[in-house]
Amino acid sequence: MHSTLIDTATLAAHLDDPTFIVVDVRHDLGQPDSWGPAQYAAGHVPGAQFASIDADLSAPKTGRNGRHPLPAPDVAATLFGRMGIGPGTQVVAYDQGQGMFASRLWWMLRWLGHDAAAVLDGGFAKWTAEGRAIDTARPAPRATGFVARTPLPTASVQDVLDSLASRSRFIVDARAPERYRGDVEPIDPVAGHIPGAHNWPYARNVNADGTFRPAAELRSAFSEFLGPTPTARVVHQCGSGVTACHNVLAMAHAGYPLTTLYPGSWSEWVADPSRPVAKGAA
Repeated sequence: MHSTLIDTATLAAHLDDPTFIVVDVRHDLGQPDSWGPAQYAAGHVPGAQFASIDADLSAPKTGRNGRHPLPAPDVAATLFGRMGIGPGTQVVAYDQGQGMFASRLWWMLRWLGHDAAAVLDGGFAKWTAEGRAIDTARPAPRATGFVARTPLPTASVQDVLDSLASRSRFIVDARAPERYRGDVEPIDPVAGHIPGAHNWPYARNVNADGTFRPAAELRSAFSEFLGPTPTARVVHQCGSGVTACHNVLAMAHAGYPLTTLYPGSWSEWVADPSRPVAKGAA
């Protein structure tokens, strides 16, 4: 079973394995409705299905629940069953490279107790750079019953707000440093970060080629970053609850237990102007 990452050679050896389901999660925040489906139609890993970050892996937006609200567990379970994910299914998710979008699908599966879920290390960029097969056929999923366990706990906006005074949560912000500091904000209406949050940009998890850094190397880096903080206090956030999953994955790859996600993240936080905002370095 692969529960964090899978390499391209291993996936290539299992393309005809009926217990494997491959999901293409390529996405562009600037072209959310068109880019991913167009890339998928132009060519994808043979047998891969497509899952949209917005249409499939997010709930409807209300204007107060963030840009990529987390679907209800039963809604996510229905989607996974429709995709053919059942007991014994190994799911492999990939995106264009670093795994920032594929990790959202990985996290949702692990959230509902499906541990046989992995992100393709290096993504479609590595797959094609190695000259591996691509296809344009759209497979017909064989629906099955997805078996969901009790969802893992997540942090709500109220949980995060209540933790600010006591610093009972170690909030980890996965956005780029310039967004964390509030120097720029290209997506959300307010710049800055949640007071007390610590910045660990998701790009810090990967090498120049988009593959994840070695587990031992990441373990050492996270250990220094967290200090004496127990993992039970760690809460991950980003702009909308997508790239934060990359940090959860990186920590799991490094040997830590699954840590907590704040799905609403910054885009939900700033939807209410009464919530405090900080700027500058930590």
